[in-house]
Amino acid sequence: MNYESARAFADSWGLVFTFLLFLGLIGWTFRKGASRDHDAAANMIFRDDDNG
Repeated sequence: MNYESARAFADSWGLVFTFLLFLGLIGWTFRKGASRDHDAAANMIFRDDDNG
């Protein structure tokens, strides 16, 4: 595989793969039930707070 064929492959299928990965990550973030995980991550810093 030379540079030209690798570049053509990356320009076509690489773009498709990257776009599908992007859609998958967006879908994972906004999936049903994810708000519980996001709330737990947001309040993690207060878990061991002893107020003093």
